[in-house]
This record gives sequence, C-alpha cells and structure tokens, in this order.
Amino acid sequence: MKVLHISMECYPAAQYGGLGDVVGALPIYLNQAGVSTAVIMPRFHTKWLNRQNYRQVFSGHVRLGSDYVWFSIEQVLNDALGFPLYVANIPGKFDRPGVYGDPGGGWYGDEVERYLCFQQAVLKWVVDMQWKPEILHCHDHHTGLIPFMVKYCPEFQSLRNMPTVFTIHNGEYHGAFSWRNIHLMPYFRSDARGLLDWGDTICPLAAALKCCWRLTTVSPGYLDELRRSANGMEGLIASEAGKSWGIINGIDAELWNPATDKLIAHPLANGNVAKYKELNKNKVLDRFRIIPDLPIVTFIGRLVREKGADLIPDTIRRVLGNGIRVGFVVLGTGEPDLMQAFGEMRGQLSGYFDASLEYNEALAHQLYAGSDFLLMPSRVEPCGLNQMYACRYGSIPIVRSTGGLKDTIIDIGEQGGRGIRFNQFSVDDAALAIFRAVKVYSNPDVLTNLRERIMKVDFSWERSAKDYIRLYGGLS
Repeated sequence: MKVLHISMECYPAAQYGGLGDVVGALPIYLNQAGVSTAVIMPRFHTKWLNRQNYRQVFSGHVRLGSDYVWFSIEQVLNDALGFPLYVANIPGKFDRPGVYGDPGGGWYGDEVERYLCFQQAVLKWVVDMQWKPEILHCHDHHTGLIPFMVKYCPEFQSLRNMPTVFTIHNGEYHGAFSWRNIHLMPYFRSDARGLLDWGDTICPLAAALKCCWRLTTVSPGYLDELRRSANGMEGLIASEAGKSWGIINGIDAELWNPATDKLIAHPLANGNVAKYKELNKNKVLDRFRIIPDLPIVTFIGRLVREKGADLIPDTIRRVLGNGIRVGFVVLGTGEPDLMQAFGEMRGQLSGYFDASLEYNEALAHQLYAGSDFLLMPSRVEPCGLNQMYACRYGSIPIVRSTGGLKDTIIDIGEQGGRGIRFNQFSVDDAALAIFRAVKVYSNPDVLTNLRERIMKVDFSWERSAKDYIRLYGGLS
C-alpha cells in the first residue's frame, strides 16, 4: 500500500496550526507500520525549507487562465523526517515566508491561483510517475479539488480509479470562490459542473465531500458537530455519512516526551513528577511576572475567536474580581485587537497576568512542563492537540466540551477523569471551571495523583495510525 499525503502544511517544514502537526507525524507512524507514505506540499520560503537540499524529480507547466505557470517537484534530501517529503516549487506563488499570509500580518490575496496551481502540479506529477501511489490523501479545502479533478478533468483521467481520502481539519473554511474565476480551472466535463457548485460558488470543500472515496474528520465528536453546524453544509455532510470516519489525531510521543525533551529546562528524571513540575514552574516564573505561590493557568495558541481567546480577558477579570488567587500566562499571536488587550493587561494585572505575544515553540514546551493548568475555551476545536501535550507534560487541561476536546478529556467528576470541562461558551462557565481547578490545586494529594495519571494516557499516533490503516485497507 502506498499513500501520498497532499497538504499546505507539514511540520517542521511549514506550519500554521494543527494541520501541520498531523501531516508531519501521521506519515512517520504509517511508515513504521509498513504503509509506504510520502508527503507533498508547496515550497515556501520558511527558514527550515530554505536550509534544505533538493533533488528535482519532475517539472512542467500548469495552465492558469491564459497563462502557463512553470513548476518543479523536488524531493527534500533529509533522512531524519521519517518519511519522504516532496515540495512543489512554483515561483511567484509560494516563494514567500508565510503559509497563508505574511508573518507580519494580513492574508495573501491570490489564494485561488495558488491553490489551483499547487493541486494541478501535484496531479501532473502523479500522472507522470512510473510507480504511482495507490491512495491520494488530501487535507482541507486547499486540496479539495483533487478528488474532483481526478474524476472529471480529461488531463487527469488516467487517475480516475485512484482512491481519494479527504480529511477535514477545520470545516469553518470552505475555500469558495466566484464562478467568474472558472477560467482558472483546468478543463473539466461540463456535466460535472454541479459537483463544484455550492451556494452559487465554486466550493472546494463541497466538491471534496461529494467526490472523495472516504471522508474523515479529526475526531468523532467533530464529525457529529459538523452534521449539526457546518456553515450551511450540514445536509451535505449528513448525506455522506456512509463514507465518513471520525479518527482522533495523535501526538508524536517521541517529540513530546518530558523525559527527553531538550526544549524544557528540567526533563522528567526518575519518574519524580512533583520535582519535575516544581523545577519547570520555577523556570516559567523566571520568564513571566507571576506571584510565585499561585497556580498558573496558561493559554497557548492562536489569539483568534475560533480558539475562544476573546473570552479570556473577561474571564480573568471575573476570576480575580471574585478573589480567587491564580496566575495567568498567555503565549500566542493573532488578531490585533486581542494582542492589544493582552498587552494592556500585563500592566493592569501585574503579578497575576503576563503574556508573550509571539509564536515560540521552545517556550510552548516549557509552559506545558511548568504550568499547572492549560486553558482551552474553544468555540470550535475539531480535535485539538494542546490538551494532549498538556496531559503528557502533567498540566491539567481546562477545556470547553466541544469537538475533540470532549472526546479526549473526561471531566474529573467522572470515572477516569483527565481534566476539567465546561459546556457553555460564557464567562460564568469558564470562571467556574477555573475555580474548580484552584480547588484541585489546593489539595496536594489529588493534584499529584491526577498529574501522574494523565501523564500515562496513550495519545500516541500508533493508535490513530491503526484506524487509518483500516480505512485505507477498505479502499483496495
């Protein structure tokens, strides 16, 4: 069995969110399980990609309206990844420092042209291959037209019997664009036009749902939520239930290992969880101005509404206003108004709140190791990885009961509890959850037992990879 993953992101080459984590880890474990797996992504001008050496394996041109765009497919010469990584080098389209927009802010304005070039370049390469993949596994709307193209575009007809799997990592984004841009599409059969259409737009997500052989989401809970709330696509998702799977993401247990992690100051030694947490918390206190004897609740991630970051300022003020002694730390970057709000709070709530408004992978690892709790008040969370990282490093998750958070974190009020859950997206519910967390912190025996238990939970990719292998096996 040979599988080619097609994605805009792949850790460590280029990443914006959880998609990159998945595509950078799942292929490792599929290969270890005997499933030959490779990844193709665009060649961005990220620091990691700029440091690599390459070997060209194919080149050609993509028609984009009246223009022809040159591209080359290149293999990354790096044996340390655990899987073959290929990049589509498309000058003028992806030779930029950001994945979806400039790192300094703002989205790129030519996403339609970029994604169409990338998808066609990949398929032209696959058509030319002597030893072709048996399955094309496409990720999110950026690759959503591939299941349609292999079935209905004449130049890719030799691939029409090649199974396609499509994974929704975030159904909030459909990738829709106007029919006025139809001239940018590769030629396709006129009777297939309806498969592209959704809401009088060309909609890559809808086309993928209609045309893929198997549809997956990154947790069973998120699949269920999409059937009830998917920006108007609920009926379509429900109609494709027979080919839909919900598979929870895993984490790279070797990369995220508190005993060997070189990014944290004090790795876990001799199984002494209490000492490990104490030493790493002191390291966090060296970096952030928090009163030393307070429990630390941390938020790590994008400062956007989807992640519930806009709920955090009022929740913190409510908690502190009620006299609850707790410290808060925020690490992340995102919407300018939220970054400004958190920046102002650093001065207003000195000793109780601090923030580092940046993307900092090393600091994130240290915070998982040194924090007492991790807050995830997400509006939408298809799977979530941060709550798994937190468990692995002994930080107790405080999560809203949505999507994969509900699937992976059992409330401590239930048997086998792993964290604290709240249901409503409200300051009241979030503040109550933090109050419960402080009560846990005040009981050393309960705190130690819970930390030690959640650090043993198996969130590894081996478990998830077995589910994908079962799915792939049903396509042959």
